Amino acid sequence: MKKIFLGCLLLLSFQFQAQTLEKQAKEKIKDLEKLIKKAEKKDIDVLKEKTSVRTAEVFLKYANWDEKNIEANTKAFKLVRKYKDNAVKMAKELADFERKDVNKMLDKAIEEITLVTKGKIERQTSPNVDWKKVSVDGDQLTYKNKPVFLTDYTWKPNVSELNEYYGNQDGFFITPSYVAKEDGTIHPSKMKELENKPDGSLGFIFLNHKSIPKWAPAKYGDNFKMREDTYTAYDIDNPGAREIQTKLLGAVVPHMAGKKFSELGYMLCNEPHFFTQKTGKKVAWASGGVSQFTIDKFKVWLEQKHTNIKALNTLWGTNFKNFDAVTIELPIDTSLRGTPMWYDWSFFNMYRVTAWYQFLKEEIQKHDKEAKVHLKIMPNLWTDNKRVHGIDLEALTDMSGIIGNDSGAINNHMWGKKEEWEDHYAFDWRELCMGFDFMKSVSPNKVNYNTELHYLSTVKSRDLYQDPAYARATFWLAHIYGMTASQIWYWPREADGAISRKAQNDKGYAGSNNQQPRVTNEVSMTMIDLNANSEEIMAMQRQRKSLRVFYSKTSAINKNKHMDDVFELYEGLHFNGVSIGFATKDIIKKKDNNSWDAILVSKTEFVKEDEVKALQTYLNNGGTVFVDKISLQKNEYGQPIQTQLKATKGKLVVLNSTKEIEHKAMEFLEHKNLLPEVVVEETNSFGTKGCVWRVVKNKKGNHVLSVVNVGKSEATLNVSVKGKKQIKCKDIIKGIEVSTTPVLKPYEVYFVEIE
Repeated sequence: MKKIFLGCLLLLSFQFQAQTLEKQAKEKIKDLEKLIKKAEKKDIDVLKEKTSVRTAEVFLKYANWDEKNIEANTKAFKLVRKYKDNAVKMAKELADFERKDVNKMLDKAIEEITLVTKGKIERQTSPNVDWKKVSVDGDQLTYKNKPVFLTDYTWKPNVSELNEYYGNQDGFFITPSYVAKEDGTIHPSKMKELENKPDGSLGFIFLNHKSIPKWAPAKYGDNFKMREDTYTAYDIDNPGAREIQTKLLGAVVPHMAGKKFSELGYMLCNEPHFFTQKTGKKVAWASGGVSQFTIDKFKVWLEQKHTNIKALNTLWGTNFKNFDAVTIELPIDTSLRGTPMWYDWSFFNMYRVTAWYQFLKEEIQKHDKEAKVHLKIMPNLWTDNKRVHGIDLEALTDMSGIIGNDSGAINNHMWGKKEEWEDHYAFDWRELCMGFDFMKSVSPNKVNYNTELHYLSTVKSRDLYQDPAYARATFWLAHIYGMTASQIWYWPREADGAISRKAQNDKGYAGSNNQQPRVTNEVSMTMIDLNANSEEIMAMQRQRKSLRVFYSKTSAINKNKHMDDVFELYEGLHFNGVSIGFATKDIIKKKDNNSWDAILVSKTEFVKEDEVKALQTYLNNGGTVFVDKISLQKNEYGQPIQTQLKATKGKLVVLNSTKEIEHKAMEFLEHKNLLPEVVVEETNSFGTKGCVWRVVKNKKGNHVLSVVNVGKSEATLNVSVKGKKQIKCKDIIKGIEVSTTPVLKPYEVYFVEIE
C-alpha cells in the first residue's frame, strides 16, 4: 500500500509540475503578445517574437503528445545506442524537458523585445518572405529586389501553422514506377494530381529512383533490379533505364515547365553513390557489383583510352587477348589502390555515372528548356578520401544549373572512435567549409541549394541537450560560405505532434530538433538575421578567392589519404580572413584566370599530363604557382611525368613543405596588398586558431566583420584596422557598441560594423 501511495504521490507531482510548466509558458506567451502589440505601435519589426510565439505553441502541443505517448518515445530512444539504457527515463522526462525549453526560449524573447522597446538595443527589419514571390537570379534568390536566404524542413506537414514561419517550399515527387504500362502510360492518379497542381510557391522536383515499374523485370531482365539498399535500385547501364526515364520525363516535365514549384530545379537523384570496393572479404558500405552492361561499357572505354591491348596488359600486368576478354573483380579490393587497374576502374565509374545524369538532364531540357538540374550530392564523397563511389563532384556541379548537395556538420557522435577534429574544434567543419569552397570554385555564379541539411542531426550525430548556439554557428557559417537555400533534416512529426509514420522506426528521430524548441527557434532567428543583412552576406559569398588550392582527381584516386593532405593546406589557410578557392585542370581552362592570384600545389604526386599542361598554360599567361618538391612527379599510372613546369612569363616557386607553401602564400598576398584592411588576432588556450572570419565593405564604406568561433575553447580577439589608431565596433544585429577585444565562446558569432 505504501508503494502504491508513494507512486500516486509521484505521479501527482509530475502532473502538477507539467501543469505548472505549461501554465507558465502560456502566461509568458500572453506577456510576449502584449509586448508585440506595444512594439508594433512603434513600428518595430516583431517577426522574431511572432516566430517564437508560434514555436512555443507548436512545442507545447508536442509536449502534450509526448506526455501521453511515453511508450512510443521509449521505443524511439531505445533505437539510439547512446540513449537506449536510459530510454524509459528519457521518454518520461521528455515532455517537461520540452516545456522547460519553451519557457527558456520565451524568457529570452521577452527580455530582448523589452530592451528593443525601451531603445536599449535596436531591431533590424527582416522580410517575412512570401515564397510565391521569390525568383532565382544567378547566384541569388531575390525577394522585393533584395537577396534572401530560404529554408524549410524535410517531411514537414503542409499546414499553415508551420508554413507561416518555418518555410513554404513546394515541389513534386516522381519515380519510375509511375510508368504504369510499357507503352509509357503514366499512373492516372499521378497525372491528374500533376495536371491539377497550381503554380504554387518556390520549390523543386524530386526524382526518386527507389522503385521500378512492375513490368520492367520481365522486359529488361531480373537483373534490372540491383543495389536495392541504395537510392538507385536499378541498373543505370541497362538500356531499359533510359527507356523508362524517357517515357516518364516526356510525360510529366511538360506539366512542370515554367511553374513556380519547379523553379528551384529538378533534383536528379537523392544522395547518389555507386561504391564498388572491398577490403579482403569485407565489402565496404553500400558497395556492390555491376552488370554485364557496365562491364561492356568499361571494355569500350578501356579500348578508347589505351588504343591497343598490349598497352593495357603492360600497365595492368595481364595477358588478355583483346579488350573483349578483359575481366575485373568487382567490388575491387583496396589492396589494388595506386595500381593502373584501380585507377582505370575508379575513373570509369565516375565517367559512366556522370554520363547517366547528363542523359537525365538532356531529357528534362527537351521539355523544359529553362530547366535547372541539381543532385543531392553528399560533399563528404569529395572532402573524404574514398574515390570508388562514382561521384565526380566537379563534373556534376559544372553540369548542374544549381549547386546541389546535402552538406553536413557534426559536434558529437553516437559511436566510433575519437575523431581528429575533436582535439581542436567544437564541431567538424571540414565538409561544410571545404566542400562549399570547392563547389563555389567550380560554379561561382549559381545558387547553392542544400536539399538535405545535416547540421542539426544525423543518424550518428545528435544531442537532445544541444546548445542552440551550435545551430546559429553552423547556419551562419554555411551562408557565409555560399549556401542560398536549404531543406533541413528534419520535421518527423505529424501536425498533431505524433511521430510521423516515416520516422516511427527511424534511429535518427530521438534527440533530434523536433524535441528541441530552442534549437528549432534558433534556426529561425538566425535566418531572420541573415535576411536582414543579406547584401553583406552575399558580398561575403562573392569574395574573390585569391589563393587556389590545386585539386587533382588523379592523386585523389591513387592515394590512400589525399584529401587529408588537401585539407592540411586548406586548414592552414582557413583562419586568415581570406576566402580560399580551388583550381583544377578544368577550372583553369574554363574560368577567368584573373579571378585569382596564385595556385598552390601540395602533396599532389599523381597528375595526368593535361593537368600539368593546364598549370603550364596558367604560368605562360603570367600566373603564379607555389609547388612542393614531391608534387607533379608521376602520371595516373605511377610512371614518371614527361612534362615539367617552367616559369616562362609567370612565377614558379618551388618549396619543401605544406607549411612553407602556406607561409609564402600569405606573404605573397601581403606583398600584393591583397589581405583585408581589418586584422583579427586570436588567442586561446589551445594555441591553434579557431575563429573563422570574413570582412567586406557595406554601402556606407564601413567594414562589416563576421567571426564564428569553431574552436574548442574560448577565444580572445583583438580587432584592428590597418592605419587606424582608434576604431569602434557596433553589433549589427543589436545596434549597440561592443568591444574590439571580445571573448567568444565556442559556437559564438560576432557580427559587427567597424566605424
